Amino acid sequence: MEDMSQENDKQAAALGSLLQEHNGQNVCVLDLRGINNWTDFFIIATATSKTHIDGLEKHVKEFCYEKKIEIFGSSRRDSDDEWRLLDLGTMIIHLMTSGAREFYELEKLWGTIPAFQNGIRISE
Repeated sequence: MEDMSQENDKQAAALGSLLQEHNGQNVCVLDLRGINNWTDFFIIATATSKTHIDGLEKHVKEFCYEKKIEIFGSSRRDSDDEWRLLDLGTMIIHLMTSGAREFYELEKLWGTIPAFQNGIRISE
C-alpha cells in the first residue's frame, strides 16, 4: 500500500508540473487523503481561456496515456465551459478560467489541509 501512495504522490506532483509547463497558472495540488474516501488529490490550475483549457486537457490526457493512468470521466458541457474536470480516480483535475476559480474557491472548501503550489507546501 505504501508503494501505491508514493506513486500517487509522484503522479500528482508530475501532473502539477505538467500544467505549469504548459502555462497553467496558480497550479495547486491539494492532499485530500484522510478527509475523504473517494480521491487522494485535487489538482487545480487556472487557464487563460477556454482554448487554453482544451490544450491543458490534451496534455493531461497524453500524460495519462503514457503512464497508463485511466481517465474515468471528463466533464465537457459545451464550448462555453469555464471549468473542465478530469476524474483519474485517485486524482481529480480541475482546469478553470480565472472567473470560475475565483467564484468557486475550491481551495477554501477543504479548510486547512496540506496544499502545494509550485512544488512548495503552502498550507498544513
